[in-house]
Amino acid sequence: MTKTLFNKTIWAYYHKAGRNLPWRKTRDPYATLVSEIMLQQTQVGRVEGFYGKFLRQFPDFRSLAMASTKDVLKVWQGLGYNRRALALKRTAEIIIRDFSGKLPRDRAALETLPGIGEGTSGSLLAFAFNKPEIFIETNIRRVFIHFFFPEKKKVTDEEIKRCIERTIDVKNPREWYWALMDYGAAMPRTTNPNRKSAHYKKQSAFAGSDRQLRGKILRCIIERKTRATLSALPALLGVPENRIQKIVDVLAREGFVVRKGNCISIK
Repeated sequence: MTKTLFNKTIWAYYHKAGRNLPWRKTRDPYATLVSEIMLQQTQVGRVEGFYGKFLRQFPDFRSLAMASTKDVLKVWQGLGYNRRALALKRTAEIIIRDFSGKLPRDRAALETLPGIGEGTSGSLLAFAFNKPEIFIETNIRRVFIHFFFPEKKKVTDEEIKRCIERTIDVKNPREWYWALMDYGAAMPRTTNPNRKSAHYKKQSAFAGSDRQLRGKILRCIIERKTRATLSALPALLGVPENRIQKIVDVLAREGFVVRKGNCISIK
């Protein structure tokens, strides 16, 4: 497919059926950062239910940096992947301390911040500052495999990046990426092109996983008015003590909780 036809196809869809998402209504780099961290490995519909609530509680870098970890996790509860909440708070602390309260505008600086890798740094530059940076996420990958690699298997991200670079709208990269993501989100999942990606991995089941148990343990600790105890958690959660002990140890190493003897509290 030619660049001209491809771009016309994507723009035509976007102008007809582009999504009206709350984080697209702001140019505040802080609000953009919150949305991009929330959207990591999480569906848009779920993020819509948390985004506004989080911003009302923590409207800027300073309020988030000054908040307690417990208060941040409490607002985040139900969104999943709680590491992101901790990384977001630490990022706010660093930005207040080292960047005069402003989100960095270059990729190298962004990628020194917790939870921000190559993909998120590129998306932040595009959405917060309208810079024509190259990045890939799942819907973008789906679109390029569908249009440019219909017969190929094991398509690498490097191949896709070259296509993105060739087709990007350098004058309006912010909306161009929105258009790509909207087109990809609307594509049928029955023939998901992402399965042809060299980087495709089927996500493991959530129910019964350690990831689910991590969330339950944190919720128990956050919701209790007094300190939670390690000995009480197995009965509360119906899970063997040795499994809970293992996860609590990991949570302590990651900075979520503090354990003093039998008592566990949010750090």
